[in-house]
Amino acid sequence: MAYFDAASTEPLHPQAREALLAAIDVGWADPARLYNQARRAHLLLEQARTEVAEALGARPDEVTFTSSGTQAVHLGLLGTLQGRRRAGRHLVTSAVEHSSVLHTARLHERDGGSAEIVGVDRLGRVDLAAFSEAVSRPGTALACLQTANHEVGTLQPVAEAAAACRRHGVPLLVDAAQTAGRMPVPEGWSVLTASAHKWGGPPGVGVLAVRKGTRFRSFLPEDEREHRRVPGFENVPAIVAAAAALRAMTADAVRERSRLSALVARIRETVPKVVPDVEVIGDPDGRAPHIVTFSCLYVDGEALLTELDKAGFAVSSGSSCTASTLRPSHVLEAMGVLTHGNVRVSLPRGASAAEVDRFLAVLPELVARIRQDAGVA
Repeated sequence: MAYFDAASTEPLHPQAREALLAAIDVGWADPARLYNQARRAHLLLEQARTEVAEALGARPDEVTFTSSGTQAVHLGLLGTLQGRRRAGRHLVTSAVEHSSVLHTARLHERDGGSAEIVGVDRLGRVDLAAFSEAVSRPGTALACLQTANHEVGTLQPVAEAAAACRRHGVPLLVDAAQTAGRMPVPEGWSVLTASAHKWGGPPGVGVLAVRKGTRFRSFLPEDEREHRRVPGFENVPAIVAAAAALRAMTADAVRERSRLSALVARIRETVPKVVPDVEVIGDPDGRAPHIVTFSCLYVDGEALLTELDKAGFAVSSGSSCTASTLRPSHVLEAMGVLTHGNVRVSLPRGASAAEVDRFLAVLPELVARIRQDAGVA
């Protein structure tokens, strides 16, 4: 089975597995206590915090651990909005952010705040001029922008957006879920969120980093742990494993980024040649190295994913219409691109050229068969 769904979750890195097993034995105690086992757990937790901070370009005391990337986004957005209530209640974000951002924006609106959703171009890149204008509005408390889109891989102009935010005294929350451990973190963020299972760490560990000087006030009942930002008992073994994976992925990032980017370029170039009526989506150059998305006209996306699964490929779709929602991907809709028959290929660490070649060999026949069964061949 060729696993091509790293944008959903990267397979556990071998160094993370090794660190997890070791930490289960020695890092199980409560790191907030003073006895020997607890002090050992505390040392492991703080060493992991230091390693994660170094990889993300933060200070250790700026980094807190959450139970997921989604929780990090929720806490980061709502905590910063709470901390800046005196400045205003206006939130600015792009139309292609992760659903955790957009759901939080809707909650903020229901609570009396306002949210401005800035559009993107056909490549999925936010309209920088419109974003800059939005953050300049009086009462803007916070802006949010992802480093790279989770469905199509397009990189966002984070550094330029951060400069606009800085000119107007507005903090910028950067969702780095798809690039942490793979690409350098852009400069200029005030709040940063990430998710360990995206870089080969175990699930159940997210990262919330808040720059010194950024007003932040948790909206949850006070808890003594994690700088009073994240309540609950820390999963020290999982955090240690997450740090080990991030350290390993970062060390190999330049080589692996180049290798995976070349494989993605091969897919982008080949698919339109071998499959009629297909649209390759996202920026061909300014993109995350491991993600490529294309849509096939006259093809049901779920049917194609099922056939690819039978052929030995684990892929996902950015527009999986379901009977319960009957709606395609909000990302593809915002871009104004084809949403039918959508396939997202996201290559994990170690994905091989042979696997990619086999995928490109079987794809045309599968698409043709689905179209024939639908009577549109």
